[in-house]
Amino acid sequence: MTDIAFVLGGCRSGKSRHALLLAESSAASRKIFVATCTPHDDEMRTRVANHQKERGRGWETIEIPRALAETVADQSRPESLLLIDCLTLWASNLLLASDDPDCLTEPLDGLISALKTAPGPVILVSNEVGTGIVPENRLARLYRDLVGRVNQTVAASADRVIWMVAGIPVTIKGAR
Repeated sequence: MTDIAFVLGGCRSGKSRHALLLAESSAASRKIFVATCTPHDDEMRTRVANHQKERGRGWETIEIPRALAETVADQSRPESLLLIDCLTLWASNLLLASDDPDCLTEPLDGLISALKTAPGPVILVSNEVGTGIVPENRLARLYRDLVGRVNQTVAASADRVIWMVAGIPVTIKGAR
């Protein structure tokens, strides 16, 4: 049975660092970082470079802005761990490519199906975007709602869900 861990929390809450710690404690002989970020400016390129340094040399990186289901299906092996960071940017990439409120239905269904049949462990990271104020514009509200749906769906399918608060992991589902 696949071990699916879902790490979520607010911005700068320690999600990525904790996901890396989980991954490093895995017995998997191959570790694959699936990056959904498409850097569009120097500040984001710097963030990406810093994250790459944190991972070290033992990681393979695959940059996949939208095709997560296909990547999980193609790359998951019993000896491999996939760390997907992050679902928030994945949702943004899908929404900006279509601006359709239903743009995530098929990709999300595909991702859940791929996770259920993945032969190796998968760790997914996402931001919790629904704990703030109601956004002032339609696109931001649509995005918040879509990310909420992604997070609920992935959390329901995950074996473990870890909520990050100020760098502290709080297990809200699964083994402690």
